[in-house]
Amino acid sequence: MATLTSHTLNGSDGTHAGDIAVTLTNLTNGAVVLTAAMDSGGRLSEIIPADHIDPMAIYELVFDTSPYWSARNTPATITQIALRFAMPDPEGAYHMPVILNPNSYSMWTSR
Repeated sequence: MATLTSHTLNGSDGTHAGDIAVTLTNLTNGAVVLTAAMDSGGRLSEIIPADHIDPMAIYELVFDTSPYWSARNTPATITQIALRFAMPDPEGAYHMPVILNPNSYSMWTSR
């Protein structure tokens, strides 16, 4: 089994960005691998069975940020954040943290 984790931070005010819906899709075959949401502290920790991981595939993790900004009455041009990456080890740990702002974002990965 693989572990997918993330942490979302609001770069505008330094708080945790919680309750953001996320979807992980295998772009090679179009299969949705998981749908979940960041917890109220802006954290995600999901286990993905090894047989759901194709080491040759490209995956896309989408954060639906529009409702987050709307709930804060903050106009935003970044309505979704899509991260594309490989998961070459079906037993690996993949961490995809994001700092989001209404009009930009930054991310990095650690493995």
